[in-house]
Amino acid sequence: MKKVLFILSTAVIVIACGGGSTEAGKEAAGATAATTGNALSDNPDYQKGLALVAGSDCLTCHKVSEKNIGPAYKDVAAKYENTEANVKMLAARVIKGGSGNWGAIPMTPHPQLKQEDVEQMIKYILLLKN
Repeated sequence: MKKVLFILSTAVIVIACGGGSTEAGKEAAGATAATTGNALSDNPDYQKGLALVAGSDCLTCHKVSEKNIGPAYKDVAAKYENTEANVKMLAARVIKGGSGNWGAIPMTPHPQLKQEDVEQMIKYILLLKN
């Protein structure tokens, strides 16, 4: 029974995270920029990361301020200090996928993404700390 539940939940995640609309991602990411302070939106790490997130399927499973399938970006920022070690560790998790850090639903791997792009996305996310 556990295997069936795991397979079904994995299938749901794969289906849900596989077809994010780029336009919807850009719209949601743009709304975030509009609601943050000017100092944050002037930060080059913020701008580059925002553009990369908007062009990816990340916003299919994640939202900035509220939990969706995965944790809210602000919750991730609150949990992890903005250090180079954490940026590299979180980027590796995005690329390799995994589960257990935010509940039972696994994050699908994203091996097609470049390490440096994912690190830039993580820097953007960690800048969202309140």
